[in-house]
Amino acid sequence: MKRATVTIPDDLARAVDDYVQAQDAPPALTSVVQAALRHYLEERGFLATPPRQLVITPSRSGSGRRDVSQSHDHYLARTRK
Repeated sequence: MKRATVTIPDDLARAVDDYVQAQDAPPALTSVVQAALRHYLEERGFLATPPRQLVITPSRSGSGRRDVSQSHDHYLARTRK
């Protein structure tokens, strides 16, 4: 990890202070600066965006079949035909 000393202009320092104070659990200044720098570099293509976690939302009513968790390959093969 690389350490750096950064001078923050007064307007940015006030904005960061306001942001930190507005949070229910105020983050450390280091965390705020790292997140901002990460976002800046990702948007400009200099930092790869980390892969997102897969979130699966189950159906409310279900499929009506009781063996899908055991026979998933069978059902998947039928959908690819």
